[in-house]
Amino acid sequence: MTTMLRRHALGMLLGMGCALTLPLTARAHDFRAGDLVIDHPYATPSIAGSSNGAAYLRGIRNKGKNADRLIAASTPAAARVELHEMKLEGDIMRMREVPFIELPAGQEVQLRHGQSHHLMLIDLKQPLREGDRFDLTLQFEKAGEYKVKVWVQQPKRMPSGHQHPH
Repeated sequence: MTTMLRRHALGMLLGMGCALTLPLTARAHDFRAGDLVIDHPYATPSIAGSSNGAAYLRGIRNKGKNADRLIAASTPAAARVELHEMKLEGDIMRMREVPFIELPAGQEVQLRHGQSHHLMLIDLKQPLREGDRFDLTLQFEKAGEYKVKVWVQQPKRMPSGHQHPH
């Protein structure tokens, strides 16, 4: 009986310990670059046969009083990274490269899967697999350069009818 009580107590302690670390883990994937908070960089697993991929950010919050811009990105995982915008033109969704992404003062810009902006990874060195991690350097007009860690994962939910043919 004593052994069973010890196991139960140990299990409860381990469970409480895990619960206490959850908020720390959740915040661990936010990065700060000056007044900018970069929230949860992630990429989706590669589509079979494609040499391109996409990276996303849950959001970039500009906590400052001045606007900034995301002007470039790079990663050792791909030959180059392009800033892309998806826009509905008539009945057709078009994707095009843009020179920058505006980050208005006091606001958040989402670069999530299914949103208007994302980062296109051109000519991947190897396919992206769920669970992989890689570095991504973001270049901001005012905040400068900042390196983040990107996690490869499936998006929690995909908007209906939205598929990236990367």
